[in-house]
Amino acid sequence: RHELGTDQPMLTQYGEFLWQTVTFDFGRSWQEKRPVSELILSGLGPSLSLAVPAFFLETVLALALALYCAFYRGTVVDRSIVVAAVAGISVPSLAYIIFGQYFLAFEWKMFPIFGYDRLPAGAAFLVLPMIIWVLLGLGSEVRFYRAVMLEEIQQDYVRTAAAKGLPTGRILFRHVLKNALIPVITRVVISIPFLMLGSLLIELFFGIPGLGNMTVEALNRSDFPVVKAFVVIGSVLYIVFSIL
Repeated sequence: RHELGTDQPMLTQYGEFLWQTVTFDFGRSWQEKRPVSELILSGLGPSLSLAVPAFFLETVLALALALYCAFYRGTVVDRSIVVAAVAGISVPSLAYIIFGQYFLAFEWKMFPIFGYDRLPAGAAFLVLPMIIWVLLGLGSEVRFYRAVMLEEIQQDYVRTAAAKGLPTGRILFRHVLKNALIPVITRVVISIPFLMLGSLLIELFFGIPGLGNMTVEALNRSDFPVVKAFVVIGSVLYIVFSIL
């Protein structure tokens, strides 16, 4: 009761919680015996080194495939990409991780199986997790961006541009993509808080000492100060970026 602070009146507990939230002072980890803020700062670098390039690559690939599908809508190419996207969403994330670690890393020796090191020396440890990150999110991103592009490509201004003889690439990138950027930017900005908090499963299975791995370890150990910090920070980030 003393460690949890439940021996104090409810109003006092809530007041302390609000003060900790405002000052980002969540005390010390029960397991690591270190300040929670120090742990978070130590895990932020590994999480961002994986999440930022993987998310950038995922977004670029999804937009490119969505534009391709929208332009060739209704064709075999479009349907094949949509079917592949749905199939990719349907496969559990653990299946990607186990397949990648067993076949690509263990059997074919293409990547390290497990571990982490600071960049640039540790870049090899991040390649396979990045590939899995991209595969995990690509299906849903392609479907969303395809719907956005289809809505734009059917507008009158696209038909007018085509009637004037503008090249296909210019129509897609200078007109369709530009006008579809509002929902695209909205989706990207909403995803930023999740990038900062890392990936739970990928970091755990590949031994990346990021915030996602730290969250799982804190939950397993019932390290309440660390869990509370991640819940509060994640909530605040999500609210702020949703407003933005």
